[in-house]
Amino acid sequence: MSLFTLWLWPLLALILLPGILVYFGLHVVERGIIFVDLALAQVAALGVCVAILMGAHPGEPFPYFLSLLFTLFGAALFSLTRFRHPRVPHEAIIGIIYIVAAAAATLVLSHTAEGDEALKNLLVGNILLVTRAEVLRTAALYAVIGAIHYVLRARFLRITFEPAVASREGMRVRLWDFLFYGTFGFVVTSFVQIAGVYLVFSYLIVPAVCGALLSEGIRSRLVIGCAVALVGGLAGLGISVQFATLDLPTGPTIVCVFGALLVASAVVARLRRAGQG
Repeated sequence: MSLFTLWLWPLLALILLPGILVYFGLHVVERGIIFVDLALAQVAALGVCVAILMGAHPGEPFPYFLSLLFTLFGAALFSLTRFRHPRVPHEAIIGIIYIVAAAAATLVLSHTAEGDEALKNLLVGNILLVTRAEVLRTAALYAVIGAIHYVLRARFLRITFEPAVASREGMRVRLWDFLFYGTFGFVVTSFVQIAGVYLVFSYLIVPAVCGALLSEGIRSRLVIGCAVALVGGLAGLGISVQFATLDLPTGPTIVCVFGALLVASAVVARLRRAGQG
């Protein structure tokens, strides 16, 4: 197998797939529900853990569909708990769902022979093992979800950026929230299978925050976020491969590169403000 063939599908995964994660990240950051993606990713991982306990193996259809079922249930919880109680912020509910799902995943995998290794793979992932079928299938799914959000973009943007206006206009906010979180769940479930929980969180949040630091417009934030996702993913992969003797796992390396890019974005934003002042 040539070196090009070995790295082709991981490279394509890092080029083709993160764009829609950046888009959802813009919504998540604007809503102030930063941990919703981490919570959904952990709920998806819990579904995989239950499937493993039932005798399935990661990569088979059953863990994916059970993971998706768990994620849709989580999406329903998130949509139903929005605006539920004036003294209980939505982020608190999201955090509770995350920690319960994480603890439940640990309990479930403690009853399996490969529990520790399976839990590590779910959290860290291994983008280098992604296959042609996984990349093409996930890219097709993301294209469909992207088309849905493009057609309904006005409504999704309204409930994210102007929720009070959406309520006054009579929009069924909880229903649209469920559609948002449901499609979000498809994206998260698919990417968790490929890259793990940590990388999902990083792709969703860091590029969106970099975009918010450097621009006010939605479109420019999306462009900046996609650029950060592309640079961070490819740089992290390159560092992991270039310094293979140091045994740097690709996923954590990409996450650390994202951290460096976030610091760089913050410095640039501060220098721009100082220059304008």
